[in-house]
Amino acid sequence: MKEHVAHRYMANSVPAIKQEMLDSIGVGSVEELFSQIPAEHRLSRPLDLPPALSESELRRHLVETLAKNQTTEQNLNFLGAGTWQHHVPAAVDEVVRRNEWLTSVFGEPSSDHGRNQAWFEFSSQLGELLKLDLVGMPVRSWGVAAGHAIRMASRITGRDEVAVVRAIDPERLSVIRNYCEPVEMPSHIKVRLVEFDPETGLMDLDSLRQVVGERTAAVYFETPSYLGVIEHQGAEISAIAHAAGAETIVGVDPISLGVLASPVDYGADIVIGTTQPLGVHMNTGGGVGGFIATRDEERYAHQYPTLFISITDTVKEGEYGFGVALFEQTSYGLREKGKDWTGHSVYMWAIANAAYMALMGPEGFKDVGELILQRAHYAARRIAAIEGVQVAFPTGFFKEFVVDFTGTGRSVAEVNRALREYGIFGGKDLSRDFPEFGQSALFCVTEVHNQADLLRLADALTEVVAA
Repeated sequence: MKEHVAHRYMANSVPAIKQEMLDSIGVGSVEELFSQIPAEHRLSRPLDLPPALSESELRRHLVETLAKNQTTEQNLNFLGAGTWQHHVPAAVDEVVRRNEWLTSVFGEPSSDHGRNQAWFEFSSQLGELLKLDLVGMPVRSWGVAAGHAIRMASRITGRDEVAVVRAIDPERLSVIRNYCEPVEMPSHIKVRLVEFDPETGLMDLDSLRQVVGERTAAVYFETPSYLGVIEHQGAEISAIAHAAGAETIVGVDPISLGVLASPVDYGADIVIGTTQPLGVHMNTGGGVGGFIATRDEERYAHQYPTLFISITDTVKEGEYGFGVALFEQTSYGLREKGKDWTGHSVYMWAIANAAYMALMGPEGFKDVGELILQRAHYAARRIAAIEGVQVAFPTGFFKEFVVDFTGTGRSVAEVNRALREYGIFGGKDLSRDFPEFGQSALFCVTEVHNQADLLRLADALTEVVAA
């Protein structure tokens, strides 16, 4: 009789151990654990897997497969649209690679003084940048932050609709819809889209007035928008929202705040956005993060789903301690009864964000913001001079801008494919998500691009569209 030996990676693979576990929870079989999953959603055939490889063979296979990728280290990159190539100081990498951080994200309060202080610095510095006092620990992405903020507004107002500008990242909108839940759910929030002016890229205020009503919990817009446009109607949008009793939620790229006004200056109640530009490299499948910030008021504080880090005096004069605040209202404290389930968080990136903001300081943010404005607008002017090419919304954009290739007779896919032969990653193809723009792409220019890079792009585009 063959003896059952545990799999080297799965100690509970021995039938006797499995049965012991099933008996302890009162279940007759493993099958019963999955009975709630509908049969049509379960695989009814064996997986068609290739033959098993040894560890060394598998490693070689993966290395050879990954070697086919082309990276932004090898190519000149103008692709943004949610993850952007910014300069990350070497000191930031040095800080986040220290052994102190490369441990379990949670421990006991008595052993987490340094970790909590680093997180406190993240929240404090971001709060100063945003001119807000209450900043929660970061969540998975900009979209997740937007979804949480909308649910916060719904709980605050008791309403079940949100007005969202249509000039938004389709992926972010998809995440927002997920957080607003299906119509069959009791806590469903209806997403109503607000049109934008095709000539300027700005929100259509008449459309906003038609959408906003007595059931509107919040109005959500972004500046810079997904299309790179600086929304200068913020005060008017906030006034329309507030007149209807709704909250104003603004999404922002924090790297822009050295040159653009904070959303609170034009009436924002809840500010959310991305943390990736703040000292985080682009990573395949990772690197993104989102934040939520408000005024330090109970009506907001008690609706956050995220953790807070607080500072307080200790029994020793001049000494301070750091700890988690309002833990009991989160999903960590209440599990499924929490305000919302935060899912996967990105606390490690908060360390990188804190180090980056400390290195930059107010002047650093001003300098990098001015560099991005200058270089992005310079690139747009050079590209607009190419025959058959147009730049939509040529004034009032930050970092990203829309380039229309319709007049060249070339599709964005063709242009980008040809640019790769020049060692250049072109812009994000917008033709499917925004067909009204024709064959248009979203190009991104940051402080990492110098004049030679921008001239190289313009020259390559000139040759590509003329071919």
